[in-house]
Amino acid sequence: MMANLFSSFDPMSSIAELSLNWTSTLLALLFIPYLFWAMPSRATLLWNLMIMTLHKELKILLGQANPGGTLMFISLFSFLMFNNLLGLIPYVFTSTSHLVMTLSLALPIWLASIIYGWFNQANHMFAHLVPAGTPGPLTPLMVIIETVSNTIRPGTLAVRLAANMIAGHLLLTLLGNTGPHLNSNLLSILLMAQLLLLILETAVALIQSYVFAALSTLYTSEVN
Repeated sequence: MMANLFSSFDPMSSIAELSLNWTSTLLALLFIPYLFWAMPSRATLLWNLMIMTLHKELKILLGQANPGGTLMFISLFSFLMFNNLLGLIPYVFTSTSHLVMTLSLALPIWLASIIYGWFNQANHMFAHLVPAGTPGPLTPLMVIIETVSNTIRPGTLAVRLAANMIAGHLLLTLLGNTGPHLNSNLLSILLMAQLLLLILETAVALIQSYVFAALSTLYTSEVN
């Protein structure tokens, strides 16, 4: 019996005190379509279409002055998407459901953009603390609000992704634990409910990857 609801997501598999569950993060490299084939497969064509569509959308956020800047965020999207989808496979550790992973991705991007902005465009960063049209008496309050808003951005990115990934896994786990205690009629209903929930979790895995990459791009574009 689980000691707590989150124990099923803890990385417990180890050999010689080396955690093996985190190595599932590298499995995403095996699913990226290879480009050395003479005739591209349908998976390669679908992958290229998805990458080009994402490049066009993120380029709008970054602006025309930095057309190659989308490469990092497309790579981030691909990394998160494969890890989110791999987490839906039974007995595969979901690394993106842990704040250690999500905060490690969100914090460096946010910190790098903040450092770049304050060192290279300090006036723009100061002006960003007071939105246009703010009344004079509200200026000190808006500075505090904007400062807090900018500070909690990596935390909100990390918590949003981890919470959305862990919520569906918890629900699937809880529903699965009730299966042995149900009769055949209720068990068929439970299987249908879990199938629908699995389809929903697949959509959430894709959407959350895009949201993480898009918000990271948007936060970075604000300092340019």
